[in-house]
Amino acid sequence: MDAKQEKRADSPSYLSTKSGSSMNRPPDFSQEPDTQEDWSPPCPETDRMDAKLQERDKSPRFLSLKSHRSMSPPLRFEPGTIEDRQDLNVRSYGTQLPVGGARAKTRGNDLDESPLKIEDWTKEHVKDWLIIRLRVPERIAQTLYDQETSGACLVSFEKQDLLDLGVPLAPAIQIIRQVEKLRRQSETIGGSVMIPESHYETRAGELRASTERWEVSGNLDESMETETVSSDSGIESLSSTMLLLQTLRYKIKSVTDGKTTDDKRLHRENTEDTTSLHLKRPICLTRPFDKSDPSFIYTQNGILPPVAGPSNLLDPVHEYQLLPNTDEASEREILYEFTKEVFCFAASCMNSRTNGTIHFGVNNQAGQAGQVIGHKVTSFSKYNEAFESCLSEHFEEHRNVARTCIRPPKFFQVHCQDGTTSDKCVIEVDVVPTYSETQEKVFYTFLNIASTQKEQQCKTECLFVRDGPRAINILADPNPRIVQEKIKSMIEEVKCWASARKSAEERDEKHLSQGHQGQRLKQIITRGRDTLENSLQVIVVTNKCHSSQLEHLGFLKEMKLLAVLEFDPESDVDGTCSFYRKDHIANLHYPRMYITQDSVSTVIGKLNLFKQTSWVFCNGRVNEESEMDKPLTTSEWLKKRSGDINNMISFLCNPDLLSKDGLLVVFILHSAITDISSPIMETFCAIYRTLEGDDNMLCICKDSTVFSHWKQIIETRCKVDITSKCIYELSPNEINSTIQKLKEPQTRSSRRYLPSSGSSSVLLTKRDEELMTVLDILSENECENTEIETMESFQEFKKKTEEDFYRGGQVTWWNFYLSERPGCLPFIKREKYNELYDLITPVEGYTSPCVMINLFHHPGCGGTTLAMHVLWSLRRKFRCAVVKNNMASNSEIAIQVTNLLTCGKQEQSDYTPVLLLVDNWDDVEDLKQCILSVGSERKRHNLMVIILNCERTQFPDESSRNSRVANVFITNNLSPKEQSLFSDKLRQLKDFHEEPETFYAFMIMTNNFSEHYIKNLVSNIVKALDTTTKQGKLFSFLALLNTYINGSYMSLSLCEDLVGIRNALWKTETFKEKMNPYSTLLINFIVEEHGTYQAVRFLHQMIASNCLDILTQIHKLSLAEITINLLHCNCLYKSCMGKDILVQNIQSMLITRHRKEQGADKDTLFSPLIEAIHEEGLDKREGHDKIKEVLERATVRFDKSATLPQALARHFYLKEKDFKSALHWARDAQGKNSNSYIADTVGQVYKSQLKKEIEQSKDLTPEALDTCLKLAFNAINAFRDSQELAKKDEPIDPLDLHNRKRHRSYNTSGYVGETEVMMILFEVIQHIPLFSVSDRHKKDKMLQFLKGHLPVNTFHEISNTSINQFVTVLADHERFLVSLKPRLKEIFSFFENYFTYLKPRSFERETADDRNKRKVSEYFKKYIQIFCISEQEKASEKANNPKLSLRQEIADQRNYLELKRADSFAGLLQCLNDKSGVEMEHILNKWQFVFDNSPSKYTVNFILANIVLHSIKPTSKLLKKYEELVYLLNEELQNEGTHSNSTELYYLSMLLMWPTKDHRLENSATYKNINMYVTSAKKSFHRRFSHMFSARSAIAHFYLGKSNGLKRIVSKGKLDQIVIAASKQQASASGSTGQPRNLHHLWQSGAVWKEPKVQSMLLRVKGKSENNNIYVHYAGNLKMLVRPIYLGGVRSGYSQEEVSFYLGFSMEGPVAYDIRYENDP
Repeated sequence: MDAKQEKRADSPSYLSTKSGSSMNRPPDFSQEPDTQEDWSPPCPETDRMDAKLQERDKSPRFLSLKSHRSMSPPLRFEPGTIEDRQDLNVRSYGTQLPVGGARAKTRGNDLDESPLKIEDWTKEHVKDWLIIRLRVPERIAQTLYDQETSGACLVSFEKQDLLDLGVPLAPAIQIIRQVEKLRRQSETIGGSVMIPESHYETRAGELRASTERWEVSGNLDESMETETVSSDSGIESLSSTMLLLQTLRYKIKSVTDGKTTDDKRLHRENTEDTTSLHLKRPICLTRPFDKSDPSFIYTQNGILPPVAGPSNLLDPVHEYQLLPNTDEASEREILYEFTKEVFCFAASCMNSRTNGTIHFGVNNQAGQAGQVIGHKVTSFSKYNEAFESCLSEHFEEHRNVARTCIRPPKFFQVHCQDGTTSDKCVIEVDVVPTYSETQEKVFYTFLNIASTQKEQQCKTECLFVRDGPRAINILADPNPRIVQEKIKSMIEEVKCWASARKSAEERDEKHLSQGHQGQRLKQIITRGRDTLENSLQVIVVTNKCHSSQLEHLGFLKEMKLLAVLEFDPESDVDGTCSFYRKDHIANLHYPRMYITQDSVSTVIGKLNLFKQTSWVFCNGRVNEESEMDKPLTTSEWLKKRSGDINNMISFLCNPDLLSKDGLLVVFILHSAITDISSPIMETFCAIYRTLEGDDNMLCICKDSTVFSHWKQIIETRCKVDITSKCIYELSPNEINSTIQKLKEPQTRSSRRYLPSSGSSSVLLTKRDEELMTVLDILSENECENTEIETMESFQEFKKKTEEDFYRGGQVTWWNFYLSERPGCLPFIKREKYNELYDLITPVEGYTSPCVMINLFHHPGCGGTTLAMHVLWSLRRKFRCAVVKNNMASNSEIAIQVTNLLTCGKQEQSDYTPVLLLVDNWDDVEDLKQCILSVGSERKRHNLMVIILNCERTQFPDESSRNSRVANVFITNNLSPKEQSLFSDKLRQLKDFHEEPETFYAFMIMTNNFSEHYIKNLVSNIVKALDTTTKQGKLFSFLALLNTYINGSYMSLSLCEDLVGIRNALWKTETFKEKMNPYSTLLINFIVEEHGTYQAVRFLHQMIASNCLDILTQIHKLSLAEITINLLHCNCLYKSCMGKDILVQNIQSMLITRHRKEQGADKDTLFSPLIEAIHEEGLDKREGHDKIKEVLERATVRFDKSATLPQALARHFYLKEKDFKSALHWARDAQGKNSNSYIADTVGQVYKSQLKKEIEQSKDLTPEALDTCLKLAFNAINAFRDSQELAKKDEPIDPLDLHNRKRHRSYNTSGYVGETEVMMILFEVIQHIPLFSVSDRHKKDKMLQFLKGHLPVNTFHEISNTSINQFVTVLADHERFLVSLKPRLKEIFSFFENYFTYLKPRSFERETADDRNKRKVSEYFKKYIQIFCISEQEKASEKANNPKLSLRQEIADQRNYLELKRADSFAGLLQCLNDKSGVEMEHILNKWQFVFDNSPSKYTVNFILANIVLHSIKPTSKLLKKYEELVYLLNEELQNEGTHSNSTELYYLSMLLMWPTKDHRLENSATYKNINMYVTSAKKSFHRRFSHMFSARSAIAHFYLGKSNGLKRIVSKGKLDQIVIAASKQQASASGSTGQPRNLHHLWQSGAVWKEPKVQSMLLRVKGKSENNNIYVHYAGNLKMLVRPIYLGGVRSGYSQEEVSFYLGFSMEGPVAYDIRYENDP
C-alpha cells in the first residue's frame, strides 16, 4: 500500500469529505436526510435532477433509485472471528425492516421456530404472525392477543367472529384467507419434507448440489401448489416445485476462509416474499463471467440466483438494479444513475478483490428480487460514452487501474417467455480486480453528494467494500474515530485479500482441462469409424442461436439432416433455419403435421422426408398468422404442444422410417436449460424413451455452464449421466471444423454444370438440385475434379466401385468415368448402343415437344446399363436425368423435369432438351401428358423432353414388334462380338482384382447367360446350407422373393435382425461375415423409394431362381413350406425400414397374375408362385390343399387385405369348384374393400356355379331350371354392382399391386360378365321342351316371350304336367327373363359407345381393348342368331304373308340394321372402318325407310348415315343434299334445345354448321347458336362419360377439309389410308425389309401432318392463343374455343399470339392438331 494511503489512515483529522461543511456532519451517501431539508448539488442541472429523484423517492413504486448501500448500518469492524460476527444485523439488499423494528425482527426469528400446525400455536405465535407475516396493525394484533386468541381459536373463527371482536372488515378477510391457506399447505406438505440440499455455490455460473439433506418445514407459500409436470412412462419426473425448494438453502461463503453460514443466517437474509418468488419460477443462469458472448440471452420474468457475498474471490458476486424508465426520468438522469451505481459497485469489488457483475434491468425489490425485467435502450453508444467520461471523475487517483479492471458495459437481449425477441435488454458491467493491477491498493471513489445547504454540492470521497451481498461505504460513519479504525482495519484486510487473490489466480491458471473432447466428438459422430458416413441420418434439436454464431454451424450443411426440431420461433427470419436455407432446401413444418393415420410411406412422400430437410418449429413461428402455430410460454406449451412432440418423435424414431443404427440425434444448446419442464427437456425425454437410451445421442453445449445445467436436469429427470455424450469444452469453431473434417471425401464435383444453349453451361446449385428430389441429375462435369480423386483412398474407392458393379450392383456414373481414364479398357458397348443413340438423336429432328422411346430387355441382361451408357455419352448435348424414385407420381416427375429444363434460364429462349430415363415405367403415355401440361415457356417446335423407358419383358423382340412407340430391344443372348468384348474385360479385371471370377453377375454375361454355369455356381455354394438356421431361413426368403418378384429386396437392418445381429450401432460383426459363404451371392445397395436405407438382394434373378431350385430339390423344402415360413416370421412384419414395400411384394407374389400384354411369357389364372405350388403337389388334391393352406395363412397375416380373400375365392371356384367357400371368401373381401373387381369376383362365383349346375344336369328339369335362374339372377346383380362401382373405382387394379402405377383403365368386366350370364341363360331356355329351337313355331314363341310380347301364362297346357312345371318356374322369374333382351341391347350399346367415342389414354391398353372387342363381338353374333331372323326367312315370311303391318316392316328394317351393327350412332361411326360402299348404300336405304316412317326418332342417325356414306362413296345417288341435311338438323335442334344429353345431335351441328369463310350459313339460327351447341356437346358428353376420363379420351372421327358442303367433312379413315400408303411407299423406296411404322406411331410422331395429300385435303384454321387456350374468331363477334389435342400444344405464359392448326371434331368438342405459331421464324 502506498504512503499516501497510510498517511490518510494515521491522520486524526482525516475526514471522508473534501468540503469543510462535512466536518461536523459526515455525508450520509444515498440515505434519506435526517432533516426536512434536502441536500443540493452544486450545479443547477444536478439540482434539478436530484429534486426529481427526491420526488420519486417518496413514491412507493420508485424503489430502484434508492441505493441499497444505505439500507443497513455500516459494517462494524470489531475484534473476533468471522463466526463471532455472524449475528450482526446485516440483511440482504432489497428487503425492508418489518413493522416493529428490531423487536419485530427478533419476533421474525422466533416465528421460524413456531409449530408446524397452526392449531398448536400459542397466542404469542398468533400475534407475531399477524404483525410480521400479515403486517396487520399492531393494535389489531394486540386486541386479539388480549382476547387470548390461540392458533386453535384462530382456525375456528369465521369472518363475523373477527368482526365481533373488533377487527375491521379488510383485515378480517385477510386473516381468514391466510389461515385457510396455511391449513391447506400444512395438509398438503404433511409437516415436513425431506429433500436433498441443493446448496448452490456461485462458481463460474455453476450450481452444484451438495450431498447433505436438509429439512424444509413450516408454512410454505402457495407456490407449493405448483403443478408437477408429468413425465412419460419410464422416466422419473421431479416436480418443478420440489426442485426449486432445493434452491432455498443457499450458503454464502465467508470472505476469507470460504466457510458457510448457518441456517438461521440464511433465514435472516431471505425474506418470505423472495422465497415465494423463487418457488414459483426456476432459477435462470447469468452470463458466464467476463465472457463477451453476444449470443447470450435472458428470458423476461426469469429469476436469477439470489445474491451472495464474496466466496473464493474468482467467483463473481452479483448485484441487481433497475434504472428508471424514460417516463420517470430524462435520459441524462438515467445515465447519471447508471454510472453512479456502476462505479460504487466496482469500487467495492476492487477493494474486496472479488470478481463481480452488476446487472441493470433486474428487479431488486422485496418479493421480486432477481426477476429479469429489462430496459429499453435507445442508444448503446450513449451508455458507453457516459461510462468512459465518468470513470476518471470517480477514480481520480487510480483511474488507469480502474479502467483496466472495470469492463465496458455489455448489452444482452431479453426474450419473451414464448421465445420471441422483445425490445428490452439487460445491461451488465463486469469487474475483474486482477492482482497484477490492484496489488495492495485501496480504491477511493468520489461522488457528488449534497450538503446540508442546498446551494452547495460536495465532492465526497467514499470507500466502498463488499459486506456479504451488498456494498457499504465505511467512510459514512459520523464518528471520525470509528472511521479511522475502519480504515486501518480495511488496509490490513486488503493485504489479506490481495494475497488471497494472488493465490486464487495462480491456482486457476494451473487448472487445465484434462478432457479429450475432440476425440470424443469424433468417436460419437463417426460411430468409431474414420469418417462421418453419408448414410447417417441426423435429427438436430436446437434452441435460439445468436447471429454471430451462425457461421460456426456450417457443419449442418454437410450432414444429412432428416429433421431439425427448432425451438427458436424466429429461426426462419434470422436464425439457424435462415442460415441453412441459403444453400439448402428445408421445408417448414410443425409437429402436428406428423400426426396422421396415413402410412409411413405416405407421410414420407407428403413431407418429402429424406429428400429435403424437415425443419420442424416445435414452438411455433413468430411470423405465423394462425394462432395455432404462434409461440407459447412453457406452461402453455406443456398443455398444448407436448403431446404433438411426443407423437412426432415416435414417428421420426420409428423403425419403419429409420433403423436405429443409422440415426444420430444431435442436441445443440446455445443457451442453458435450467427448467426441468422446459420444452427441450421434454423433447429429450421423449427421444430418450423412444430410442431406449442415449446411445444415438450427441449433445453440443456452448460452454461448461450450459453443460452443467443440462447434465443436472437430465440426472434429476432421467437418472442418467449424460457427460459421455456431451461436448462442452470445444469452441463453436473447433466443433464446426472437426465435424467438417470428418466428412467422407466428396465423390461429386463441388460445382456441377448443365449444358445450355450455344454450347454454353449453367451452374446447377445445391438448392436447385435439392428441389428435384426424384431425379438423379447427370451433370456435364460428372465425377470430374472431385475430392476423392485427390485422396490416398481413391484406388480403394475405384476398386470397390468396379467390384460392386461387376458383382451385380446398379451401374453408377463412376463406372463410365473410370472406364475413360488412361490405361483402362473402354466400357463395353452393346451392339444396340448405336441404334439407341441414333434413335435419340435423329438427323431429321422431332416435331413433338415430348418424345417416348422404349428399350425392351430381358431382366438382368444389361438393358438399364445400356440406357445409362447412352445418357453418359449425351450428357453434354442433353440435360440428362434418371428417375430414382419409382414410387413418385407422374405429375411430380413432370414438375421436376420442367424445372430441370428451365434451370439457369432467366427468360424464354432456346432450351436444351431433357433426356429422362425411367426404369420399367407403367404409364409412360400419362407421364408424357403430365410433362406437356406443366411445361414452362418454350417454343412449340423445339424438342423439350425425350423419355427413355427401360422395360423388362420375357419377350423383348415380340414386345418391340408390337410396340407403337419407337424402340430398341436387347436379349439375354450375346453376339460373338459382345462375347469377345466381355472376355477382354475379364482379362483386364484380373489385372486389378484378386478374384474377378466371383463377380458373378459379370460372369453370367461373360458365359452368355449359360444355365449350366449358373447351376454349377449355385450348387457348389448352396449345397452345404443348413436350412434350419437363421441364415438358411433368410436365404430361402430372399430366394423366393427375388425369383417371383424381380427387383425385390429386404432392408439390411431387417436381415441383420433375422440372423441375430442386434443393435448394430457399433458393429462388431457384419452381415456379410454372418452370411458367409452365401453372402457372395448377395449384394447390398441403397434404396431411395421409402426413405433412404441399405437393402439386400440376390446378385441376379437367375441366381435366385437356381438357389430356389436347390432348396426345393436338394434340401427338400417345398415352395409352400418356404412361403408359410415367410408368413409366420413375425419379425418381418414388425416395424422396420422398408416394411411397406416388403409387405406389398409378399402380397404381390401371392396374388399378381401374369399377362402377356404386360410382357409376361403367358397369361396365368393365379400368380406364378401359386401355380408353382400347385404343380409341386403329388396330385391335384395335394396341390389344392397346399394353395388353400398358403392363402388362408396369408389372409390371417394380412387381415386387412381384400385381395387375398379374393384370390382365395377365385381358387375355390376355379380349381376346387367349392362355391360355398368361394362365396364366403368373396363376401369377406367385399366387406374389407367394396370395389368393382371384388364385386365382379362375386358374380364370377355365381356364374361358375351356374355353369357347373348346367354341366351336372344331363336332362333339364324344372328344379334345375329354377336353380339356374336363381344363380343367374344373383350373378347378374353382382355384375351390375360391379358396373356401378367401376364409376367410383380408383384407377388401379387391386390384383396388380406390384405395379403401383398401373395403366389407368375403366373396369368393364361387370358388363362382360353380365353378357356372358345372359347368353348362358338363353342357351338354357332354348333347351326347355316348351321352346324347342328346332321347331320354328316354338322358337317364335320363345322370342315373343323374351321380348315381352307374349305372357308365360299362355303356354300353360292342362294335360301336360311336365310343361306346366316349367311354366310355373318361368312365371316365377318372368319379370327377370323379360328384362334380359333389352338389357343385353343396352350393354351392346354401351360397348359401341365405349369403343367408338373413346380411346385408351395409354396405347398399351389397346391390347386389352382388342381382346374385349373380340369377346363382345362373339356375344353379339350369338345374340343375332337368337333374336334376328335371316334375310331368307324374312323373304319367305313376306311371301307367305304379304300384308305385314308397317310397324312390323319398320321392325324388320331395324333388325337388319342391328344385324349389321348400324342401328346406333356409334355403330354408324364404326361403319367408316368396316363397311364397303355397297353395304353402306344398303344401310342408308334401310335408314331412309325407317326415317320416312318415323322421322322424329331417327333423324340424328339418318343424317349421320348420309355423312358416313359420303365419306365412303361420295358419288352415291342415295345421298341427301347438304342443305337438306342442314334443314333436318335445324328442326331437330329446335326441338331438343341445349340442355339434353343428346351429345350426338350437338356433334352433328359441329360437322355441318361449323362456320366457313364464305359465311354460307350465316343467316341460319344454328350458325348464330353454334357456340352454344359446342358447349352443350361438351357438357352432355361429360355428364355421360366423365367417370371414364381417367382412362380414356375422346376420339376425333372427322376433320375440317378445304371443300364445301359434305366434302369438307373428312373422315379419319381417309387420313389413315393416306399415311399407311405413304409409309409403305417410303419403306419400299428405302429398301427396308422391316415393317413400316404402325399407324399409332405415325399419329403420335406428327408424321400425318407432313404428308402432302393430307395438307392438300385439310383446311388449316387460323386462330389466336389467349390465356393458354385457343380461340377461332369469325364474323359477327363469334369466338369459338378449341381444345389442343395434346397437352403442351399451347405455350404457357398467357402469350396472345396468332396460331394455325388443323381442326378435328370429337364428341367432346372441336380439337386442334399440329398447332403452329404464325410469327415464329
